[in-house]
Amino acid sequence: MFERKHEKLAPMSVFIIRMVWSVIMASLLIAVALLLGIMGYHCLAGFDWVNSILEASMILGGMGPVSALPNETAKLFASGYALFSGLIFIAIMGIILAPVTHRMLHAFHIDESDLSE
Repeated sequence: MFERKHEKLAPMSVFIIRMVWSVIMASLLIAVALLLGIMGYHCLAGFDWVNSILEASMILGGMGPVSALPNETAKLFASGYALFSGLIFIAIMGIILAPVTHRMLHAFHIDESDLSE
């Protein structure tokens, strides 16, 4: 997907396409994680759809729960979903920052003779 060390720096148009794909992939990951949370809160906690979206969004966004959970199963789900959300945040940042980090590091390793060609 990325150019190798001995290759020239990719043009800005290629970099922008990589960034767009990274944002699309991160958005899909967010949507899947949110859907898992919504389904969990709806099925396990018995919340209606709007409250399920609210709870899942707040946990995924790092804000914390809104409503009291009605049973032990819902509390265990919320605990697991909170840990899962933290890992998803790290994954999303990695996906979005990968093209930027690669371009920056690649630019540092280009020989000056490569720039003049």
